[in-house]
Amino acid sequence: MADTVNSSEGIARSLGEFINEHKGEEVVVIDVSEDNSWTDYMIIVTINSLGHLKGMVKQIKVMLSGMDINILKGHKQIADDGWELIDCGDYVIHLMNEEKRDFYNLDKLWFSGKIIYQSSKSS
Repeated sequence: MADTVNSSEGIARSLGEFINEHKGEEVVVIDVSEDNSWTDYMIIVTINSLGHLKGMVKQIKVMLSGMDINILKGHKQIADDGWELIDCGDYVIHLMNEEKRDFYNLDKLWFSGKIIYQSSKSS
């Protein structure tokens, strides 16, 4: 499949790039479609504060709306526990503080998936 912005992979990559450009840290986009029946892409991002999280969620919602991608289960209020999940069906975005990201280690949980985008600061 050609990697255009309109392909599923192209959209996932665009989301990762957008999040990186808007100060998301350690952005990783993983194609999990071969190992998963309920989503195709996991987008994992580190955030550094509640304010950062709120700003990122707002920016991501604007981008998703502009791409006609619906959020399946949205929260009216952002949780202050350090982890916000945005479920868009084919794309699941995890915005996590460093402590949660280190503890749950989703990057390793989905190790068999193909990394299609990784910001330069990601390990």
